[in-house]
Amino acid sequence: MHEHRIVEEFTRQAESFNTAAVANAQETLAGLVRFAAPGPDERWLEVACGPGLIARELAPVAGAVVGVDATPAMVELARREAAGLANVEFALGDAGALAFEDAEFDGAVTRFSLHHIPVPSRVVAELARVVRPGGKVVIADHMVDDDAGAAAWETEVERLRDPSHWAALPLHRLRALGERAGLTLEEERIVPLALDFDDWLTRGGGPRELVEAALAERPGGAECLRVADGVLHLRMWLARWRR
Repeated sequence: MHEHRIVEEFTRQAESFNTAAVANAQETLAGLVRFAAPGPDERWLEVACGPGLIARELAPVAGAVVGVDATPAMVELARREAAGLANVEFALGDAGALAFEDAEFDGAVTRFSLHHIPVPSRVVAELARVVRPGGKVVIADHMVDDDAGAAAWETEVERLRDPSHWAALPLHRLRALGERAGLTLEEERIVPLALDFDDWLTRGGGPRELVEAALAERPGGAECLRVADGVLHLRMWLARWRR
């Protein structure tokens, strides 16, 4: 049922996500690709690619790029936006059960996807499986605080704002995902994100009055999600792992 909700929500959000400031920001797009450091002869995979923003950013610096997403509207948009890029292709695909052979890619990346997916360890295990030994897995997602009360409140706010949200994870659980998949953490960063609050709220489509009521109940210790002067402040975890 949640998978249908994700497809429904991202069908609605396809065009707005493609142009969203946070999705196109330097630290979440070009900076992420530099962090991934693909080689010119390497084949990369973007999982839960949405409109293919990262795949398109990878195209000039990688040998070949494949993007997969579960939402047909996103795949259609990605193909349209990548027209003219000969080394990029997109297909429908399940992030938790990828239709690729073991060790088929030199690198794999997913961004802003794990918090939508129940049991995200399935996705990380699949990323590890399809990357060759010595290859790279790059993950970027926003995170919640270690404090259980703060994390529960942050999840409540996010679910009210966007029904496709499942749960963002605290730092220790994000690290554990890669470790459990047999990956070695090479480098990680925690990147502050500043989003226009009204844009964030409108793209999500949830009831504004309920989201604002929940935000007014912000507990002490909730640092990974806060609003000040019309700006939403989040924290993104960015990690590069070796297979």
